[in-house]
Amino acid sequence: MGRGWRRPCHPISEPIAQLRRALAMVWKLIATTALWGAFPQHKVAVLAGSAAWSAVQHVRAKREKKRTSWDENTSLDAGAGAQEAEGIEWSDVRCELLRKDGTVDKEILRGINGRTGAGRLTCLMGPSGSGKTTLLSILARQMPSNKRMRLVGKYYIGGHTAEYSRLRIAFVQQEDLFYSQLTVRETLRMSAKLRGQDESCVEEIIKTLGLVNCANTIVGDSKTRGISGGEKKRLSIGVELLGNPSIIFLDEPTTGLDSFQAESVVATLRELSNAGHTVICSIHQPKSAIFGMFDDMVLLAEGMCIYSGPLEEAESYFSTQGHPCPNLCNPAEHYIDLVSMDYSSDEREEATQSRILKLAAAWRGHYNHQRKPLHSTTDLKKDAELSTKLVPTKRGGIFTQVRLLLARSWRQIRRDKATNLVRLNTSLFSALLFGSIFYKLPFTQVSIQDRMGLLQVSCINAAMTALTKTLNAFPREATIVGRERAKKLYNVGPYFASKLLAELPISAIFPAIFGAVVYPMAGLNKNASRFLQFLGIVTLESFTSASLGLAVGSVAPSTEAAMAIGPSVMVLFIVFGGYYVNSETPPKLFSWIPKVSLIKHGFEAACINEFSGLKFDAKEDGDLATGRQVLDRLGFGEESLQSAIVWQSRILIFNYLFTYQMLKNRRPKFQRLEDPTPRTSLVEPLEEADAGSSIHSETKEALEPDTKAYNKPPVNAEKHEKMS
Repeated sequence: MGRGWRRPCHPISEPIAQLRRALAMVWKLIATTALWGAFPQHKVAVLAGSAAWSAVQHVRAKREKKRTSWDENTSLDAGAGAQEAEGIEWSDVRCELLRKDGTVDKEILRGINGRTGAGRLTCLMGPSGSGKTTLLSILARQMPSNKRMRLVGKYYIGGHTAEYSRLRIAFVQQEDLFYSQLTVRETLRMSAKLRGQDESCVEEIIKTLGLVNCANTIVGDSKTRGISGGEKKRLSIGVELLGNPSIIFLDEPTTGLDSFQAESVVATLRELSNAGHTVICSIHQPKSAIFGMFDDMVLLAEGMCIYSGPLEEAESYFSTQGHPCPNLCNPAEHYIDLVSMDYSSDEREEATQSRILKLAAAWRGHYNHQRKPLHSTTDLKKDAELSTKLVPTKRGGIFTQVRLLLARSWRQIRRDKATNLVRLNTSLFSALLFGSIFYKLPFTQVSIQDRMGLLQVSCINAAMTALTKTLNAFPREATIVGRERAKKLYNVGPYFASKLLAELPISAIFPAIFGAVVYPMAGLNKNASRFLQFLGIVTLESFTSASLGLAVGSVAPSTEAAMAIGPSVMVLFIVFGGYYVNSETPPKLFSWIPKVSLIKHGFEAACINEFSGLKFDAKEDGDLATGRQVLDRLGFGEESLQSAIVWQSRILIFNYLFTYQMLKNRRPKFQRLEDPTPRTSLVEPLEEADAGSSIHSETKEALEPDTKAYNKPPVNAEKHEKMS
C-alpha cells in the first residue's frame, strides 16, 4: 500500500491562540449569564461559583500541561511523513502505582527493555496479568493519565525521543466501537473527511483489507445484525490506516474471533508490515500458523521481560537456558507455559517463581551485553530542534465538522428502525391505554382528580421514554467520541451541536403522536389552541428529560451506571412533581427540588393549560366549581403557563451546558514517561521480603548491576493492570 507523505503545516499562530482564548471567555460569560437568569435569587453564589470555576480550570490546565504529553489542540503525530521509520526502542520501562505519600505501592512493569525494527510485525505475549496491555498502551502513548501512577523509562521512535517524534502512530483498541447504522464504506469515508483527506484512499483500503464484499453492509451491533467480528476488526485497522501511520499498535486483535478470522486478521497485519508499517500487537496464545507470521516476539511474565527479539532466535535462546521447545509442540504454547505461575501448591508456586526470576535475570544480562547506546548527543540536540516544529493535526473548520457530524448522526438516527419502531409502538400503546382508562372525562368532582392523574402520567410517560432511550445510547456514543477526540478529529462543540440538531425532528414526533391520540380520547379541553399547547408541553417535557439523560450519561462511567442513576433522579422529581407533594409546602430540606424538577414544571404547565377556564359541577359546600380553584388547591394559582415553560427551558439549557462542559472536561488525557532516576528505597529489598528464599542467591548477582526493579518477588499484575 502506498505511503503518500504530506508536507507538515505551519504551527498555530499567536493571533489564533488569542482568538481561542477569547472564545473561551465568551463561552464562560454565556454560561454565567444563563445561570444568572435561571437562578436570579442566587446571584452572589453564581458569581462566586463562576470565579472559583475559572480559578480551578486555570490550575488544572497548568498541571495537565506538565502531566500529559500533549494538549487538546496539538498533536505530536502530525506531519508524520517528514521522516522514514527507523524502528522503536524502549529501555527500563516501569509502571508503578503509588500510595498517597508518593511511595511505591505496586509495580506493574518492572524495567522492561526491547526494540523492534521498521516494517516488522511484533507480537507481545505473556500470561494474563503479565502487563501486556499496560506496556502496549505506554508504547502507543495511550496510557490514561492517573495521579496515583508513575511511568518511568526511555522510549525512542524513529531515531528520536517519543515525545518529539513526528512519526504517526495508530492504536487499535480491543473493543471495536462504531456507529452501528453506517456501512463500512460510509464509516471509512466519514473518517477520511474528518481528517481532511481525499476519499480516493478509501477504496484502496477496502481492497487491501479484504472488505469489498461487505463494503455496503452496515456495521451493526448487538441489536442489529451487521458485519462479522473479523471484518469489524479489519475495519478498525482501516480507520487507523487513514491517518497514514508509520507504527500501528493493536490490543489483542484476535480476541473473540474464531481461528479462521484470527488468522485472517493477522495475515492483514503481515501485509501491512510488508508494506513498510511497523506493527506491534498483544496476542494471547496464538496457534502455530498465526505465530509463524510474526517477525519479533516480546515475552512478559509478572511485569518482567523474559525475551525480546527476533522470533527465529527465540528457540535457540531458550534452549541455551535449559528450556528447549519439544518436538511437534506449538512454540507459542511452550513459551506461555514456561512463564506462567502455578498456584496449585506452595512447592509449584515457588518452582515457577524461581524459573521466571532466573529467566528474567538471564535476559537482563543478555540484553545489557548486546545492547548499543540508545542515543547520541547529536540526536538529543536534534530532538530539541524538533520540539519547535510540532504542528497541529489537519482537520476541517467548525462548519465543516458540524456538517459532517450532522450527516453521520442523522443517518444513525434515521436508519435505526428497530429503536424508532419500538418508540412508536410504545407511544401508541401508552396513548391508547391511558385514553381507554380516562376515556371521555366528564366535568364532575371526581373527574378533577382523574384529569390531574392523566396529566401527571402523560408527563411521566414522555419523560421516562426519552430518558431511557438517551441513557441506553449516549454513554456508548460518548466512548466513540472520546476515541475520535484522542485522534484530534473534531471539537466537542461541533459534535454536540450536530447531535442535538439531528435528534430534534425524530425526538419531537413520538411525544406529539402520544399527545395527539390521548388528548381527544380523554376528552380534555376542547379548545384547539389548548390542544396544540398540550402537544408542545409534552414535547418540551421529552426534550428536557432527554437533556437530563445526556447530563447523567456525560458523568456516568458506563451504560449500566447511567441506567442506575437516571431513573433514581427521575423518581425524586416525580415525588416532588406537584401531584404527590404540594409545591408550596415541601420540607425545608427538600425545598429546592421542586424548582429543578422537570416533572413539576411539565405537570404545572399541563394543569394550567387544561384547567384554566373550565367549570365543574359543584353540588356541595367545599366542591371546586372552577379550574382556577383547582389550580389554587395544587399551588399553581399564582403561576402562568409562560412561567412554567420558562422554568422548563432553563432546566433544558442548564442540562445542555452541563453536558457540554462535562464532555469537554473528559477529553482524553494520556500520561507520559518520566526520565528514569536511581531508585534507593522505593521497594523493600529481597533480603527483607524473602530472606530465606533459595531464589535470592541465584538471582541477586544478575539483578544488581542494573536496578533493584526485580529485587521484590513478582506480584500478579492482572488486577493492578486493570486499575491503571
